[in-house]
Amino acid sequence: MGDLIRVKTLFFGVYGELAASREDVTELPGDSTVSDLVEALRGPRGFDWLPDRVVVAVNQTYAESGTVLADGDEVALIPPVAGG
Repeated sequence: MGDLIRVKTLFFGVYGELAASREDVTELPGDSTVSDLVEALRGPRGFDWLPDRVVVAVNQTYAESGTVLADGDEVALIPPVAGG
């Protein structure tokens, strides 16, 4: 088993309301991706309300689901926005 990393997740907009928190810290295996984080949040963490495709930013830069995370990364989950 490899090293664990700690990733800080920020929940924006309605995601923060649904999570009843604006941030969370998750421990993951060292080779985890954004997709792995989202699945970890959906699973035992109970955030099964997250959509199939989640817009994310890692360290304030938009990222794809395959982006590999590092210890101390900050991942923002950004909900869809409506407006005119």
